[in-house]
Amino acid sequence: TRVVEPPTADAPSRIITIYERGFPLGFRGSAEIPGTTDGVAYVYNHHRLVLKYHTDAAFDGARIVGFEVEPFSVKHAYAGAWPAAADTPGGKTPPLTTCSAAQPVSHDAAPQPVADAGEVVWSYDVQWEYSDVKWASRWDVYLYATDEQIHWFSMVNSLMIVLFLSGMVALIMARTLRRDLSRYNDAADAKEDAAEESGWKLVHGDVFRPPAHFGLLAVYVGTGAQVFGMTFVTMTFALLGFLSPANRGGLMTAMLLLYVFMGMAAGYIAARLYKMWRGTNWKGNTLKTATMYPGIVGLVFFVLNLFIWGQKSSGAVPFGTLFALLLLWFGISVPLVFAGSYFGYKRGVIEQPTRTNQIPRVIPEQPWYMSATFCTLVGGILPFGAVFIELFFILSSIWLHQ
Repeated sequence: TRVVEPPTADAPSRIITIYERGFPLGFRGSAEIPGTTDGVAYVYNHHRLVLKYHTDAAFDGARIVGFEVEPFSVKHAYAGAWPAAADTPGGKTPPLTTCSAAQPVSHDAAPQPVADAGEVVWSYDVQWEYSDVKWASRWDVYLYATDEQIHWFSMVNSLMIVLFLSGMVALIMARTLRRDLSRYNDAADAKEDAAEESGWKLVHGDVFRPPAHFGLLAVYVGTGAQVFGMTFVTMTFALLGFLSPANRGGLMTAMLLLYVFMGMAAGYIAARLYKMWRGTNWKGNTLKTATMYPGIVGLVFFVLNLFIWGQKSSGAVPFGTLFALLLLWFGISVPLVFAGSYFGYKRGVIEQPTRTNQIPRVIPEQPWYMSATFCTLVGGILPFGAVFIELFFILSSIWLHQ
């Protein structure tokens, strides 16, 4: 959107470009805007559509790489009376003396106030401008920020949360280790206390004990490694310029293919962990790794797509594309997960640095603030705060044009 910046004592009036979704409907007059009355609302009733094009030796012709809207508020004038037929479809409007090829609309014209009674004439014109922006860089306009203060606040907020969490964890670890080391040094001088274990030594025989649902944990770790590998390779290719915005849908296609081929890593890591915990049903665990996460995401996607189908929208994914995704899943991803699981089980068992006790240590009754529910809620406050701030700015930029 092109808007007029009012003149100041040091600089004259100038036109600035703001990149946002949509454009304002009007403005409120003030003493700084010439020709307006303070407190009176004015409507933008003329819009100049600026279409930007770019020519390239490798392409025959010109391609549109962007467009801008420059709103004007003009109190239009015309000769004679406004005919009633002009308001009907196909009706001919009288020529405007304030908007013509010989006299284009400018910001110096008298603005159109918003009153309870009266008429408002709407008009537009089209202007073509050559742009140096190349076809492959036409989407870079979305990277231009209108308010840098939001981004600075978001980065400072995330940085402070990370520093606070790191400092708190480091402080707790330092105090605990210092207290345990002091107790061990004092116990070394007294032989009667040397045989008694305390502090970190109390749990060294239970640290590597298999959890209650170690099969699901192995599936989650393997799936996480698959998603992480897909994200890392995709971001690397995007930074190197292999995934250009000029290729529409290239990013999504690359992510799907990388996720499919990363199935071998998921199967390998899940099998290594499952074997470390002495699991026996390796086929069932591998099948869960290959189907659990894609099955949940695919089911949610299919249900949402049904609603889009019901509305007869063109944005619905066609049946052929869904069938191709199923072929990628069961034809490539699942076999790769089983292949990775095979190689993972062929490897030796991961040796643990300490021996696990045969009898689990009895955990004493904990206070209420050490319960799993309370620790989960309190432990998620700070990460939620960081994510909430980020989502607030993202949603504000999308829905509130900020």
